Amino acid sequence: MNPDTWLLYCGATLGLALTPGPNSLLALTHGALYGTRHTLFTIAGGVAGFCCLIALAMFGLGMLLQASSLALPLLKWLGAAYLLWLGWQLWRAPPLRPEAAGGPPRPGRASLFRQGWLTALSNPKVLLFYGAFLPPFVDPQRALLPQFLLLTLTYAVIEFGVELLLARLAGRIRPWLAHSGQHFNRVCAGLFVLIAACLPLAG
Repeated sequence: MNPDTWLLYCGATLGLALTPGPNSLLALTHGALYGTRHTLFTIAGGVAGFCCLIALAMFGLGMLLQASSLALPLLKWLGAAYLLWLGWQLWRAPPLRPEAAGGPPRPGRASLFRQGWLTALSNPKVLLFYGAFLPPFVDPQRALLPQFLLLTLTYAVIEFGVELLLARLAGRIRPWLAHSGQHFNRVCAGLFVLIAACLPLAG
């Protein structure tokens, strides 16, 4: 891959990572509730999910979804249902009390990883986006596999860095949550529900 093309891809990927979405919201929420160290597993799960979507897009599943009249709507509704479940769980969660020993019970590492991974996979439109986003950065005159690996690794590093920054920033509001933790939970829950409502309606 041409270095200039790679730098352009880095800029485009950074813009994509900075765009608000379910995974950035999840990293923000978990960073505030559980701290940066535990949120690393959430972020790792999300990045792994995005890498799975990139791989699927590269191997043509994006084209399959475009050709099918039923696959994309079905996946959209399944993704929306999962985001609704996340919002409901967060709505019912007790507020964080930093002064209490340990705060709210932390999910296990595998659970945090799974939440990040499923949240990334819950938006099937990302498949179609990657199907359109990646090809302009690929040089068909060169070996494809090394280029795909470089594009995926670059995206993973940038996405991980952005979500880690969000988690660290969220950790700074933990004292505020002692007074307004329930409001924080419900605002974040409402955002998950809003994203879930918009997902099936998106063109």
